Amino acid sequence: MVRLAAELIWKSPHFFNSIKERELDLRGNKIAVIENLGATEDQFDTIDLSDNEIVKLENVPYLSRLGTMLINNNRITRINPNIGEFLPKLHTLVLTNNRIVNLVEIDPLASLPKLQFLSLLDNNITKKANYRLYVINKLKSLRVLDFKKVKYMERLEAKNLFNSKEVVEEIQRTLAKTFSPGETPNVSEASEEQQTPKVVAPTPEQIIAIKAAIVNSQTLEEVARLEKALKSGQLPEDLKSLNDAIMLDNVDEKHEDVIRDDKVQADGESINTQEQKNTESVSMEQA
Repeated sequence: MVRLAAELIWKSPHFFNSIKERELDLRGNKIAVIENLGATEDQFDTIDLSDNEIVKLENVPYLSRLGTMLINNNRITRINPNIGEFLPKLHTLVLTNNRIVNLVEIDPLASLPKLQFLSLLDNNITKKANYRLYVINKLKSLRVLDFKKVKYMERLEAKNLFNSKEVVEEIQRTLAKTFSPGETPNVSEASEEQQTPKVVAPTPEQIIAIKAAIVNSQTLEEVARLEKALKSGQLPEDLKSLNDAIMLDNVDEKHEDVIRDDKVQADGESINTQEQKNTESVSMEQA
């Protein structure tokens, strides 16, 4: 990239163009930043900055004579909000083939009191709904947009459309989504967060099943997979049968314990009954 230094400005071609205006040719120098235009000493009617790598239309000094700026085939995405204060007589601005995307990004051009000819061809902004009407409504002095004359009926249509509060609010919502995508979660992200299942602690049966599988694992990958399952509490498909078997074993053990308790209780009752009978027989013999 090349700096737009004073030396470059002095050495660049300057001439009277076909409409007898004094023009400075700064085309194709790989300039990335507009600077040092004060070195022109406000001696030019037209400045041609086409075919460079300029990103922002800014850093322009006060140039009362300048009427035309040619900045096509650059990378412009932003425009200085106060550009009109420095270019009071600018009437023609060519921004063809740049990177202007949103409608509101051309709002600073409304500060140019004399702007009559504007080209935004080959910018993504031209694909926006009601693009032409928006620009016409915003730039009241505009006579030609994208090399097409602005008609009276277009002005009326633009005025009626953009005086609607709903349309203005929709444009503001679009701007908010574009410039702060990370500040407010979008609907899809929010829904995904809601659908994400919460991690539930594993049950004792699941822990037993997973630990048993870890002991019997043959590879490190299998151990890692099972440890992950142990943390999440979600059994892999191949361990669910083992978990079910453990649960059945627990049920059987509980059932056996119940039967064993019942048997012990029954044996105890029979022993008590036999002792009672023996006591009664002894009593009768003594009598």
